[in-house]
Amino acid sequence: MTDSADQAVERLRTALRDVGIVLPSLRVDPVTEVYGGRNTLVDLGSCNLDVASRLAAALAERGE
Repeated sequence: MTDSADQAVERLRTALRDVGIVLPSLRVDPVTEVYGGRNTLVDLGSCNLDVASRLAAALAERGE
């Protein structure tokens, strides 16, 4: 099963929210969305240092 770009972004948003992380500008990249398919990019956007640290810690924890 292949997720649509919007479904993939929503799954990522939910997974991040479940570990207490919010990336406010998370979205499907509008330029690459035009072409669709597997080449569509997800724009993670910017975040502050606190969010970046929490994201790194959540990823490190999952990697253990």
